[in-house]
Amino acid sequence: MIWSGAGPIEPHIYVWVDPGAVGVLEPIRGAWFGLVSLPGRTFGCHVLLENGAVYRNIPLHMLSHGEAPEWHTHEAQTWDCYGTDFALVAYPFLKRARCHVKLRDGSKLQGEYLFTIVPMNDGWSESPDQAKEFFVIALDNGRFTAQPTNHVLVQDLSFVDPGGQWPVLKRQDKKYSVDD
Repeated sequence: MIWSGAGPIEPHIYVWVDPGAVGVLEPIRGAWFGLVSLPGRTFGCHVLLENGAVYRNIPLHMLSHGEAPEWHTHEAQTWDCYGTDFALVAYPFLKRARCHVKLRDGSKLQGEYLFTIVPMNDGWSESPDQAKEFFVIALDNGRFTAQPTNHVLVQDLSFVDPGGQWPVLKRQDKKYSVDD
């Protein structure tokens, strides 16, 4: 499925919304049900608050799933959005998988895979060396992050042997086509 401008989070994720995002004095409960991608901005989350109000475009760094530290845009995302079109995919193989995450500042955290944001139809996604998918992860610290796959290691004790090192990955540098 592709959504231009907004996509559903199915069925939804219960969250806490930071007070500054919605003009209240204390964190407020909400149900995160949608997502928007606007170039040059953070992902925007659509949330139904427990008071019945619907807020659009709440930045990901202003949502939490429990007791959480202060969080900033650069911790919730490594890159701003670069287009409006995307697909949301929840890969069954990765459902609830434990993940190691490397943030933009190099710090490392752990959490649980939720779903993937797949940008499309923009200049970066069309270029093999720039194309990225973003894993959305509920971190153990109570916050969420959307990180490119080269900033995430999936833990699967029956298959993965990370060897204690963060692998250096080669970027794809050419387009493959049957007609070439």
